[in-house]
Amino acid sequence: MEPSHWLFVCAALAVLFIALALWQRAIDRRHATRVVAEIHDARERGTNRAIAQHPTVDPLQCIGCGSCVAACPEEGVLGLVDGIAHVIHASRCVGHAHCEVACPVGAISVGLGDITKRPDIPIVRENLESTVPGIYVAGELGGIALIRHAVLQGTRAVEDIARQLREQPERDRDLADLLVVGAGPAGLSASLKAIEFGLRHLTIDQDEAGGTIRKYPRRKLTLTQPVEIPLYGRLTKHEYMKEDLLRLWEGIVRDFQVPIRRPVKLLSLRGEKHAFVAETSAGFFRSRFVVLALGRRGTPRRLGVPGEESDKVLYQIADAASYTGQRILVVGGGDSAVEAAMGLASQPGNVVTISYRKQAFFRLKARNDERVRDFMAKGRIRALFSSEVTAIENDSVTLRAEDGDRSREIRIPNDHVFVMAGGEPPFALLREIGLGFGADGSNAPIVGRAAVSVS
Repeated sequence: MEPSHWLFVCAALAVLFIALALWQRAIDRRHATRVVAEIHDARERGTNRAIAQHPTVDPLQCIGCGSCVAACPEEGVLGLVDGIAHVIHASRCVGHAHCEVACPVGAISVGLGDITKRPDIPIVRENLESTVPGIYVAGELGGIALIRHAVLQGTRAVEDIARQLREQPERDRDLADLLVVGAGPAGLSASLKAIEFGLRHLTIDQDEAGGTIRKYPRRKLTLTQPVEIPLYGRLTKHEYMKEDLLRLWEGIVRDFQVPIRRPVKLLSLRGEKHAFVAETSAGFFRSRFVVLALGRRGTPRRLGVPGEESDKVLYQIADAASYTGQRILVVGGGDSAVEAAMGLASQPGNVVTISYRKQAFFRLKARNDERVRDFMAKGRIRALFSSEVTAIENDSVTLRAEDGDRSREIRIPNDHVFVMAGGEPPFALLREIGLGFGADGSNAPIVGRAAVSVS
């Protein structure tokens, strides 16, 4: 080839590379502009504030590869701006930590952050023991609402209890080794581990086995990540339908004869290590150790309005398909509320209204946020923001809605009310027991990242 031809080819390639670089730069700038706008929107709506677990990015280590953004199963938690990963909608994080695993340089971590001033998270030590020696905290109660964490923490707590019991072989035969409070993933794992170690124990729950999972809407996909269940073995799937996971738990309880007493509610707990007395709705239980796996939602939060005792008022939904041709009000603005509303609105003949005390939904998972907006745009769900129920009648519901400085009363025809406003957390009971919280200024050594992340 003639030298002039080589020069021409090289020049053409150079122009092509420059054009590609400029094109990519323009794309990156448009993407960064979109992410910045989304960050601003998240701040306006309050979704930039984490509810519990959330990612933290070290900008000095981040190389801007985008692996964390691609790995996150919840849309909109992370985004790239000028080659640095940023947290956008922190409230959407559910703690799977896929981003942490995907980062090639260790620039991102998922945890609870600084909990030293959190009034809603009990302080626990590296072994998950609370500020009351002999009482352990496992699962959602500790701040991370993730099945995998709950299973691993329930297991870890009983491993430490078994270790202490081996070091103190003399046992009072009138005392059980362990009382497990709660039969969700953390409590069941603790009980299974106790069976494996041959500990004399009892598990109590005010509901059925499965804990918070039972409150999920019908056919909700539950992310677990692979995890090892004591005695049973490894859960290898990344997703389970609610119903499939509950059948799995029920089979485990049956096959391994897990000693669960229900419905039994914990009323008080007193004593000290090796000599606890638990007062419950079924009497008194004495044990050397206690694992609290209560969950954070507690008993359903009530509205406290006239007519709430009516049979048409429900606090969870098990089968949306059984409601057709009904006028339904859903109260609440979280994921459970909008998922229930969408499930009910998908049934023939239903007229669904959702009442939320705030001005907009702002702590929803991305897919729920997008779907409920679509339902509202198509008129399948009517949303009454800045509203509260004031009375429930046989065939109607009365609400008070705020419109700027004015307040107006709204009365809508109604057949069923679903109150999906969360639950009354058990924090008052925990404080009576003596557990310390971050806001108490306790000097107890709190969990490190290893105990929070539980890898």
